[in-house]
Amino acid sequence: MPRRPWIIRRIFRMPVAETSDQYSVWVGLIYIFNLIVGTGALTLPAAFARAGWGLSTISLVFLAFMSFMNATYVVETMACANAVFKWKRLQFIKRNSVQENESDEEATSQNYGDMEDPLVCGDSIPSRYYSLDNRIELGEMANLFLNKTGRTMFYCTLCVYLYGDLSIYSAAVSKSLMDVICTTIPSNMTNSSDWDVLPCFVSSGTAQYTRFECYRISLLTFFGVMGPFVFFNVQKTKYLQLFTSGMRWLAFAIMITMAIHLLVVDGPQGRPPAFDFTGMPTLFGACVYSFMCHHSLPALISPIRGKSRLNLHLSLDYALISIFYLLLAFTGAFAFANLNDLYTLNFVPTDNENIFLEIVEYFLALFPVFTLSTSFPIIAITLRNNLQSLFLDTSRLDSYNFVLRKLVFPVVAVVPPLLLTYFLEDISILIKFTGSYAGTGIQYLMPTFLVLSARRHCSNLLGLGVVNKYKSPFSNVAWAAFVLMWSFMCIILVSVNMFERR
Repeated sequence: MPRRPWIIRRIFRMPVAETSDQYSVWVGLIYIFNLIVGTGALTLPAAFARAGWGLSTISLVFLAFMSFMNATYVVETMACANAVFKWKRLQFIKRNSVQENESDEEATSQNYGDMEDPLVCGDSIPSRYYSLDNRIELGEMANLFLNKTGRTMFYCTLCVYLYGDLSIYSAAVSKSLMDVICTTIPSNMTNSSDWDVLPCFVSSGTAQYTRFECYRISLLTFFGVMGPFVFFNVQKTKYLQLFTSGMRWLAFAIMITMAIHLLVVDGPQGRPPAFDFTGMPTLFGACVYSFMCHHSLPALISPIRGKSRLNLHLSLDYALISIFYLLLAFTGAFAFANLNDLYTLNFVPTDNENIFLEIVEYFLALFPVFTLSTSFPIIAITLRNNLQSLFLDTSRLDSYNFVLRKLVFPVVAVVPPLLLTYFLEDISILIKFTGSYAGTGIQYLMPTFLVLSARRHCSNLLGLGVVNKYKSPFSNVAWAAFVLMWSFMCIILVSVNMFERR
């Protein structure tokens, strides 16, 4: 195969997580939990009620399984990329050592002996070629395993999704903050398109700020607080992740507990059907967005210590998230007669004199802020790293000047979402396109194409006998074919959903 010049330079400088930046597998699973459970979780109860409790349960469990399967594909592809770089480095050292000193076999052994493995190891002996220690982003995997057309499609899909994701997050957080700060919109306000011209503080007598101006202030504040994280590595957000993870579990527990309390005291108010296929497209869109994490897995996996049973731990994480989603959706669908698209809006108490309920109201109103603020730095760092992989030679980042290396790409990652949401708060079309078409590409299509190409590449390079200990449990090609067929079905469902809402 033709040699790519960037590969030769890349094999000597692979970003390895320093010991001080590493974390346990449980902390890594908290990171992944925080990344998956975002705004999509708050849209599940309403979608669950529309599609019916039986159909929704089956669909949610199935889509969780599909998302987990493709997550294992990302892990396997990352291990393949590490193996390719390690093999090329070994071969490069061998050739140079022979040329410099053909008679000095001992020096040659010291240079590469610790890396060398027999090419044929047998089915029961894993190869040391395969590892997850070096962080290799999806963009670098695409450069390594896909052709030019595949790489172009990958980067277009990934950038559209990540830019859209950041825009959605920033707009949702800013609107949540605006709703908490400003006076509640009057109940007789029927035209929702005029909300932006309403005064933010009605009781102040003079309307100095409109709600839209408050939204912009909240947006700038949010970027001022969360934006600087994009200049660092994801490990630097460790304590922020742990704190907001606790807040997230508390918010879910409160919503589930309050819904159960309503069911016990007032009885079931909602009467969702068992099966309603007309609500399936909406449910699918919500589930795809609710289980998305594949674009940021490499940055979260590489610093984990003890990855030998990573797929098992990932399956436990997905199982825990599925249980949370089912509890949230089931209790909400039966506790409320009418569900808002954003589930937290159903918990506004009628008795404002009750201090406890008022505290809960504000906490749940700010829950999207906790949720999305945690994921925002991870998404932004992932976008920054992939943009660097697209435009720079990541094997020699230190050779570029400081401004280009440390300032330009972080700014390019966060400024477009800021400008978009500053001038356009209604991004419903972008949400549909981002979470559906681009989401299907990132969650289903790209991991499948990458793992198929990576298996073929490593088989030709290393031989069939080299065992990948991080191989996906779904390594049979029939699983990959099933994912591709399912992806096309998803696109059809999403298109039906979009046309139905017009």
